[in-house]
Amino acid sequence: MRLHRFYVGSETELKHDFWLHDPKLINQWRRVLRMAPGQRLVLFDGVTHDRLYELIEINEREAHLKLITDFERKVPSKEIHLLWALLKKDKNDWVLQKCTELGVSHFTPLLVDRSEKTGFSIERAKKIVTEAAEQCGRSDIPSVREPMHIRTAIKEFGNKVVLYVCEQEGDGLASSSSKPIGVLVGPEGGWSDAEKQLFKESNLRHLSLHDFTLRAETACISAVSKLI
Repeated sequence: MRLHRFYVGSETELKHDFWLHDPKLINQWRRVLRMAPGQRLVLFDGVTHDRLYELIEINEREAHLKLITDFERKVPSKEIHLLWALLKKDKNDWVLQKCTELGVSHFTPLLVDRSEKTGFSIERAKKIVTEAAEQCGRSDIPSVREPMHIRTAIKEFGNKVVLYVCEQEGDGLASSSSKPIGVLVGPEGGWSDAEKQLFKESNLRHLSLHDFTLRAETACISAVSKLI
């Protein structure tokens, strides 16, 4: 039987034997998953522990849990930043979910010259990456930033991250730096001439994804796949 995994945050101390008081989790376990004493589940705090527990008792307010064993934490081998132009409809949700599964550590939505959307719910985004980490077996939770103008992003990340720009005529991946890696993915309409000039002035590397023109959400997946 597949084990359910739940992120509890660093505020909850994952002891050997304890009562959990988390209304949302208790409700999910009782009413959605219909969990009963004797079942096992995994709790992780995103920082230190990934632990298997047995559910001893559960009621409307709390659950009694007993530690069975510790699991080895599974975290990305590289620190990857995805900076992508905000997309329409639910495409941002898809990018957040799939790139969490691939191992992105930090998400920064971008406001660019050809942005078709500027609204972004960071609370919804955090919920999506948390659920994706729970489901894929990842032991940490990616960070999500508020939308940032592309010029501000390049200024902030330029000296801290090896930045690549996705373009169809770009080069292959060539960096062996120990620094974190970041990739800029543009909107459906492509980068503006002013942005291309900004990339040139900032001496950013270019990353080729495919001979064909990719949708922006597909480009995010392809770019991250090349970086991991």
